[in-house]
Amino acid sequence: MTQRFDEMHDANGEVRGHYRAFDEWLQRMPEEELARKRREAELSFHRVGITFSVYGEESGNERLIPFDMVPRILPASEWRMLETGLRQRTHALNLFLGDVYGEQRILKEGIVPRELVVNNSEFRPEMLGIKVPGGVYSHISGIDLVRAGDGEYYVLEDNLRVPSGVSYMLENRRMMARLLPELFSRQQIAPVERYPDALLEILREAAPAGVDYPTVAVLTPGAANSAYFEHAFLAQQMGVELVEGADLSVRDDVVYARTTRGPQRVDVIYRRIDDSFLDPRVFRPESLLGVPGLFGAYRAGRVTLANAPGTGVGDDKSVYPYVPEMIRFYLSEEPILHNVPTWQLRRPEDLRYALEHLPELVVKEVHGAGGYGMLVGPASTSDEIAEFRQRIIANPGNYIAQPTLSLSTCPTFVDSGLAPRHIDLRPYILSGRRIHAIPGGLTRVALREGSLVVNSSQGGGTKDTWVLEA
Repeated sequence: MTQRFDEMHDANGEVRGHYRAFDEWLQRMPEEELARKRREAELSFHRVGITFSVYGEESGNERLIPFDMVPRILPASEWRMLETGLRQRTHALNLFLGDVYGEQRILKEGIVPRELVVNNSEFRPEMLGIKVPGGVYSHISGIDLVRAGDGEYYVLEDNLRVPSGVSYMLENRRMMARLLPELFSRQQIAPVERYPDALLEILREAAPAGVDYPTVAVLTPGAANSAYFEHAFLAQQMGVELVEGADLSVRDDVVYARTTRGPQRVDVIYRRIDDSFLDPRVFRPESLLGVPGLFGAYRAGRVTLANAPGTGVGDDKSVYPYVPEMIRFYLSEEPILHNVPTWQLRRPEDLRYALEHLPELVVKEVHGAGGYGMLVGPASTSDEIAEFRQRIIANPGNYIAQPTLSLSTCPTFVDSGLAPRHIDLRPYILSGRRIHAIPGGLTRVALREGSLVVNSSQGGGTKDTWVLEA
């Protein structure tokens, strides 16, 4: 698609209705005052210590989160549609995970190919037959949405393992409320500040049976992890302990945290480490990040892990094309949010098409994340395409291909002033006794002109996302 949807302006260049109040404020604001506010934001983020790891940069791999002051604004009616679709999709994915670790009806009926699941590196046979509290596997989900040239939203990918970025959503909102208080007083913008309370609520709901006053902890790999700021931030906001593997021990299938008052039982662990590092007795024996015996306590129903081990099979890119069928199978509903059209290169006819059209396509590794291991055909050189072609031919089942969507743009401050930059949206969905989506989410922006890669790990930035309540 060559047409590009502009979030702020319609096809005639007129400011869309839900952006008018912001545009009026922007037109009144002197350039020097805007520059001062941008400097204030940068200084504040520096003080708080919000950084992203950006791999491959010669200047080092830690830098400030790039924050843009022009918000992404959604009218209430648009958000209602998105929220309904996000809840539907997340519900179906949790049912799918319960099924593949249970009766496997969807595999037996051939709706999802068995080999895509049982041979998947994210499938955990150790989870077979385990009944998880409330049937919830992905308590915290991040569903990435893009908007193409026709203005329609598409789901780009599902993040069910340890979706990150919510702390930046919260800090962006705090910053905007401080910099632009007059706009918040004039408009009804749906709040996001309750997220830590809502997260703590669904974690407590997931406690093992018979635990009335559960103790929750956040398990982090440690300060060297690129998302450590978020781990510490969420623990602090929820008022719970931030622990590393060495702080926990297991005795008689009960997990204890080391405290100054002695061992304290832990009932729910919001884990921010990958499955394979959770328990060296079950997964990677060399892991120093996990806790020996942790999975045994989980299997015995004495502790809850959120998100559950094995959720990764639900967000694998080879399984992604089947989510619409999951919705039909489990919910008897038509999908509200559509997938991006996808070629599965394990299929000979799809492989043939992709190899013939590589310069036009985006090709992704099925297990890839963070913008790594992908080819953006229109932005690649002939040498890069030729090299990637050989990788595909060597292992076609490791890749999917999609058309290069012209992601919607939003005005963004760059060195030369305001300019359109491509964006996506990661809303966060919490699943407990009910499923609810936090209004808006994290808008990510590709800061390089023409770039479609919004991932912060690839140098992208973020914006605050406003959902107007009226």
